[in-house]
Amino acid sequence: YNKKFVEMLSRSYTNLLDLASGNFPVMGTEKEKKRFPRVMTVPGNIVELDDEQASSVTSENPSSVAGDRMIIVSNLLPLKAKRRPDNKGWSFSWNEDSLLLRVKDGLPEEMEVLYVGSLTVDVDPIEQEDVANYLLDKFKCVPAFLPPSLLSKYYHGFCKKHLWPLFHYMLPFSPDHGCRFDRSMWEAYVSANKIFSQKVIEVLNPEDDFVWIHDYHLMVLPTFLRRRFVRLRMGFFLHSPFPSSEIYRSLPVREEILKALLNSDLIGFHTFDYARHFLSCCSRMLGLEYQSKRGYIGLEYYGRTVGIKIMPVGIHMGHIEGVIKQVDKELIVEELKRQFEGKTVLLGVDDMDIFKGINLKLLAMEEMLKQHPKWQGKAVLVQIANPARGKGIDLEDVQAEIEETCKRVNKELGCPGYDPIVFINHSLSTSERMAYYSIAECVVVTAVRDGMNLTPYEYIVCRQGLSGGQSDSVVNAAKKSMLVVSEFIGCSPSLSGAIRINPWNVEATAEALNEAISMAESEKELRHEKHYRYVSTHDVAYWSRSFLQDMERCCADHFRKRCWGIGLGFGFRVVALDPNFRKLSTDDIVAAYSRSKSRAILLDYDGTLMPQNSIIRTPSAQVISLLNNLCADPKNIVFMVSGRGRDSLSNWFHPCKKLGLAAEHGYFLRWPNHEEWETIGQCTEFGWMKMAEPVMKSYTEATDGSGIERKESALVWHYHDADPGFGFSQAKEMLEHLESVLANEPVAVKSGQFIVEVKPQGVSKGMVAEKIFTSMTEDGKQADFVLCIGDDRSDEDMFELIGTAVSRQILSHRTEIFASTVGQKPSKAKYYLDDTSEVVQMLESLADATDSPASTDDEAD
Repeated sequence: YNKKFVEMLSRSYTNLLDLASGNFPVMGTEKEKKRFPRVMTVPGNIVELDDEQASSVTSENPSSVAGDRMIIVSNLLPLKAKRRPDNKGWSFSWNEDSLLLRVKDGLPEEMEVLYVGSLTVDVDPIEQEDVANYLLDKFKCVPAFLPPSLLSKYYHGFCKKHLWPLFHYMLPFSPDHGCRFDRSMWEAYVSANKIFSQKVIEVLNPEDDFVWIHDYHLMVLPTFLRRRFVRLRMGFFLHSPFPSSEIYRSLPVREEILKALLNSDLIGFHTFDYARHFLSCCSRMLGLEYQSKRGYIGLEYYGRTVGIKIMPVGIHMGHIEGVIKQVDKELIVEELKRQFEGKTVLLGVDDMDIFKGINLKLLAMEEMLKQHPKWQGKAVLVQIANPARGKGIDLEDVQAEIEETCKRVNKELGCPGYDPIVFINHSLSTSERMAYYSIAECVVVTAVRDGMNLTPYEYIVCRQGLSGGQSDSVVNAAKKSMLVVSEFIGCSPSLSGAIRINPWNVEATAEALNEAISMAESEKELRHEKHYRYVSTHDVAYWSRSFLQDMERCCADHFRKRCWGIGLGFGFRVVALDPNFRKLSTDDIVAAYSRSKSRAILLDYDGTLMPQNSIIRTPSAQVISLLNNLCADPKNIVFMVSGRGRDSLSNWFHPCKKLGLAAEHGYFLRWPNHEEWETIGQCTEFGWMKMAEPVMKSYTEATDGSGIERKESALVWHYHDADPGFGFSQAKEMLEHLESVLANEPVAVKSGQFIVEVKPQGVSKGMVAEKIFTSMTEDGKQADFVLCIGDDRSDEDMFELIGTAVSRQILSHRTEIFASTVGQKPSKAKYYLDDTSEVVQMLESLADATDSPASTDDEAD
């Protein structure tokens, strides 16, 4: 047993290192599905998934309940747990303050909700199976038991010391300021996410279930689930800020996390700022551009459209109103009212951490009392500091600074019976917190960065009191609320009646505090009414209902498309394609090639035979040899159809005498075995260049990393090396500018991949294809086999021509046609090959099947 245990442990840790480096193996199919062990007792034992391959949604996993279900996955289950008094076993109850517990209010009544997450307590491995069975039966909760050593590195390590500070804009400039990247913590994060995935799979029915993953603790979980179920309906919501690309790019595992998130169908953020930052990261690091269609933002990712949702979370009105009733009964408000009689109370309720700006708030209160002495003895700031949620950074320093400021301000500006700052350094019950809300004239939130912050929402509802006026207490008497909120928190955009401040500007914040408590009562009531209308209608149920609707919309075509997974490690992604769009099979094309008598082979160069990012642009000896082999067969007409100039093509393919060349997208054409170029384009006047070039030059001067390529028949503006966002916006504006300037000229202005091109009208690769096919027919050798491969928008003209060639009688209905794009993307071609290396391999297979000419004379024929 010990030997087996050591082998298993050794194997699992090796796997873990592979996982964290992004090299975990593809999980495969088995006829018999394993039921995963519910108990996680061995640290690092995460190998169960590795011997299972990515399979489609048609899993044989049993489901206990038919119909749609929602599986909510979060770091913590919405449960409270404590040891029984006799120390035998545990007692569990719902955590009424948990936001995720309220999600089901917005879901259809018939939809079953399951929760997957960890517990706040450490359950002994001996008890774990009993606890898991009990929680599943009684609460529909599936606990993920993380070993203490793993939990420490995953949660307190990577989550709280790496992700959380970084997402709040804190960079580890020095070992004393933040925490440097520790790969063992990243490995633990990956390991923990995998354990969560196993727990999801235990209860998952992939055909019927939705999976909704929450927050930054589980950002790589989508990859684990997507590897296993390529059509799983899965959403992710980030409850923290998402930093700007300049901050996020400093994370060593930045691309792994981005690619994992993109394995979701829908990614949700509280604000447009957070979503914009995420989209900017996708653009800069992965080259993805987003599109907005009918108000919905989507990212095209390997044939799948990943939805981006912007929807701030709300609060649970019923829960808050229930607590208000309890406050009425406990008479807490009356007690507080006596304590602060004759005082105007400003209130702060924050977790104790470095990003909540508590000390900035205290300094602003001090400044307000100094600038407006009339409030001395009258205005009181009550600051409630909840305990820190994790072992955060610099907490002791922050707390010491706050306490020192409180003492100093109270000493300088206080007097017997009056302390301008009341600092409550411990957590309060929900009832006590609501009581403070009810007596506060203004709530102040000065966080320097915060994901959402629902304190203002709770305050607004509390000041409104119970709907219907069920009680006569002071809680219901107040129908006004004032808010001073930081512009750096997620709820700020939705609180249009609040006074927004930059918390770093202490003087301006002080003036905002004075304005808030000095404002006319009527205006306070109007602002409150506006806020209450929003908060009461945009509650947590509205949020979850909206998210589910968007998830259903994003997943609507899951079963219409053909899906499969490709890629290793965190490079894994699902390719989703139209059923008629499929990979070009080497066996099929070789068979068709072998039985054909007259063949036309049309090849693009850049991005097809030569990788786009290659610095050396000249063709390799392998490509030259390959083309010569194909050209040597008298049955073949082979053309290189490129946007390159004729001088470049002539020099590069000088050894290939029998290769036809089309330069500048077909403006120039050189037939096989000919030295002379002929001009296909009808435009011979290029006066328009004198109009277009100055426009391009002005944009080039303003766009670092861009340049102009002057061809004989065209002008091309390249911006490969420019800032992606700026280059894209400049290209869009240039396109409109050139179209306006050249409106009466015989030219076409088109945008492509990192280019804007101006060229004569009527010149296209499609025209080249038509001329080649027509010439072959006139020679009595109508093509019965056509292969056309390209990667760019210009190649779509060839694919379009080929698609209509049979109906236009340019090709015979017996012609076997293989039009292939490079890369899985929307195309008029019916086939695709993954990359340039696959193109070369496929052509090598054709070359191997090529007939050797009997003689030079035969070749000439």
